[in-house]
Amino acid sequence: MLTYPDLNPVALALGPLKVHWYGLMYLLGFACAWWLGRWRARRPESGWTAEMVDDLIFYGVIGVIVGGRLGYMLFYGFEQVLANPLNLLKVWEGGMSFHGGLIGVLTAIALFARRYQRQFFQVADFLAPLVPTGLFAGRIGNFINGELWGHRTDVAWGFQLPCAQFPTECADQPSTALLSPAVHASQLYEAALEGLALFALLWLFSSRPRPMMAVSGLFLLGYGMFRFMIEFVREPDAHLGYLAFDWVTMGQILSLPMVFAGGLLLALAYWRRRAVSEQPPASGDQQPPTAS
Repeated sequence: MLTYPDLNPVALALGPLKVHWYGLMYLLGFACAWWLGRWRARRPESGWTAEMVDDLIFYGVIGVIVGGRLGYMLFYGFEQVLANPLNLLKVWEGGMSFHGGLIGVLTAIALFARRYQRQFFQVADFLAPLVPTGLFAGRIGNFINGELWGHRTDVAWGFQLPCAQFPTECADQPSTALLSPAVHASQLYEAALEGLALFALLWLFSSRPRPMMAVSGLFLLGYGMFRFMIEFVREPDAHLGYLAFDWVTMGQILSLPMVFAGGLLLALAYWRRRAVSEQPPASGDQQPPTAS
């Protein structure tokens, strides 16, 4: 078994000003997406400029933060908003929803595409391979915060946590005692699958020309499947619990539409390419008949 190092979520404290690791992880994710986007824009055939990438990342940052926070408070913490509307602003405490952030980013893509006279999926296909870097960094931030743990387990890579994080289950134990049995580090599973694995899959897939919508479709399909699987070992939010059959979670309900939408986009992308390739050439492109 591994012992959770009880990391301090505050990276730097200057009087009343506190810089949290969670926020720094988001900055790291945005910086990686920006660098990778600029690197890919340098390709002669990309059709992108460095300035366009800068603007796209700026739009995306706003979409992630606003959408992610609003989504979390609506999907998982609406009671907290009713108790104190200022809880909407406490991003440093965690509480960011990927699915809410996705809605925010889709809105940002639509605004960016309108400004630059691009098709929506031209922008989405360019951005999709960059997103998993932020997902990876965000999940590492969850681990540092000591949140979103998984179910109890006896596997060798499970983490034993200090009882200070589980006061109701350790009533007779000192806060420094370790909770037994250990729990799955579901945040690290998500960092590995939704972050590293999804990044490698999308980066390799998009390194060759693909029909429009295919990269976006693979992103939705890949993330939705990875998230749906990890939810089986991730502890549901205490105030929500399981929503059906003692195993269905809110994360799974929100991920299923992504799986279906991703599969549909992939199928549609390749169907459209095949339909175009099978079309006969226009009459103006045909060779005139040979004179007899």
